[in-house]
Amino acid sequence: MLIVMDVGNTNTVIGVYDDQKLISDWRIRTEKETTADEYGILLRNLFQSQNLTLEPGTDLVISCVVPPMINTLDKFSRRYLQVKPLMVGPGIKTGMPIYYDNPKEVGADRIVNSVAAFEQVKGPVIVVDFGTATTFDVVSGLGEYLGGVIAPGVMISCEALFQRASKLPRVEIFSKPKSIIAKDTISSMNAGIIYGYAGLVDGIVRRIKETLKEPMKVIATGGLACLIASETQTIDYVNDYLTLEGLRIIYNRNRPKKEERS
Repeated sequence: MLIVMDVGNTNTVIGVYDDQKLISDWRIRTEKETTADEYGILLRNLFQSQNLTLEPGTDLVISCVVPPMINTLDKFSRRYLQVKPLMVGPGIKTGMPIYYDNPKEVGADRIVNSVAAFEQVKGPVIVVDFGTATTFDVVSGLGEYLGGVIAPGVMISCEALFQRASKLPRVEIFSKPKSIIAKDTISSMNAGIIYGYAGLVDGIVRRIKETLKEPMKVIATGGLACLIASETQTIDYVNDYLTLEGLRIIYNRNRPKKEERS
């Protein structure tokens, strides 16, 4: 059994694999102050809810973009799983050359997504991740990470609108409005966010394709991927488990020997 964990700025996604099969997954809030013991209790409760057992010796692979949490997760793994976790970062085998001016600047989750996307399409691909930030990652037909684009995330934009415009309410984006010409304030804000981000995605993807001058597949992932993707003209696939799958692939490329696991 393998535990995969993607720690983002807003949410943490956890999955459990039995060989290549994802048998359970959860999405929880990222709390920077969570202790190693609290993670132990949380994981045990999540496992028990699915009739699974958190056993010592279970391997763990982590991508984390919240540096203060790295030591906490390492302590959790060593104490409750009795293994050294595989942290996605410089020095591990991804199977993907990174053509960034400073490869250490690329978020671990972006590399993980790119690895999984290339494995899925076996060709040039653009990954659009609707996370805290909306990121675009570009992979060549040879499986090379070429770079990408970072834009403000959907929920960041919603929160900024609420905080900076005193008469506008805080809104949650759950469904698209009935019409682009909305008849009330909340629907107007939803229309601006959903159709605005759909236009942002299409515009950036088209510019990337024009720059590279080759056909490319586009895969979306992240919490709002399904909602936004349905309004775009450029997204080909939505894969809610892209990051988890990428973590599994990278773990297998770095599978530790038994004597290195503790």
